[in-house]
Amino acid sequence: MAIINEIQEESKTYDVFLSFRGIDTRLNFTDYLYEALVSENISTFLDEQEVETGEELKPELTRAIKGSRASIIVLSKNYASSSWCLDELVLILEQRKVSKHIVVPIFYHIEPTHVRKQESSFGEALLGHKRRMGLEKDEEKKRQAARKLESWTEALKEVADLKGKDVNGR
Repeated sequence: MAIINEIQEESKTYDVFLSFRGIDTRLNFTDYLYEALVSENISTFLDEQEVETGEELKPELTRAIKGSRASIIVLSKNYASSSWCLDELVLILEQRKVSKHIVVPIFYHIEPTHVRKQESSFGEALLGHKRRMGLEKDEEKKRQAARKLESWTEALKEVADLKGKDVNGR
């Protein structure tokens, strides 16, 4: 509860921003987590929409992340397959550096080392992003894509090194 008390001291729009991959956790873990937070009167942002690969981060999400005191990142098998989730992760970790934004990773049925080293589904997802980005014909867009891929890789390493919780369903 000490973290929650610390979170609620600042004046922000939300106490917590939930970052998650909907196809993995929306109808189970994330819904339960959201309900538990709300039942404790913790103002929590939960995006209700799924996005397609390649779409840019919506301005509402950027505002919600910047307007939150903390983020809980539910890292699951398909998290890195979403460029949107990876963009959220980068922004969340930037907020951690520029403000008192608290970041709590939850490793949902995955190993933190797979996130850190981009192995298993995380490695496969990044390879898929790299292939798609490699098809880009415009050289400037290709350079931007390479920088984005590098920021995603660094963000995954950074979040895996944070103290978090493992959820294995056992």
